[in-house]
Amino acid sequence: MTEVTLGIIPGCGGTQNLPRALGERRAKELILSGTPFSADDAMKWGMVNRVCEPDKLLDEALATAQRIAGNGPIAVRQAKHAIHHGIEMSVANGMLFEVQAYNRTVPTEDRHEGVRAFNEKRKPDFKGK
Repeated sequence: MTEVTLGIIPGCGGTQNLPRALGERRAKELILSGTPFSADDAMKWGMVNRVCEPDKLLDEALATAQRIAGNGPIAVRQAKHAIHHGIEMSVANGMLFEVQAYNRTVPTEDRHEGVRAFNEKRKPDFKGK
């Protein structure tokens, strides 16, 4: 986010995404000062989930994707939907939105399979239904 040192501002949503990720104060400090920061700083500030060696990046990203893909697809979709839209709402409205998203998972076969698998101490076999 060193664009101000060139007389321009961050583009591609930089002035919008960074404050949402780090908070307004930290984002202003970084954007307005144009000070570079390290991966360790980004980790400390909660900007990234983890820091790894470059040659391990793809493996770690794929492992995370695999873990997500192994979960109930309807539940993952509804959780993603609730997070994405809820963060733009007040907390009270976000909670109501979350309840609606949760309720979409209740009648699904995947929820029944997930509960059964938990009770039977086995890995669920989700079908996306």
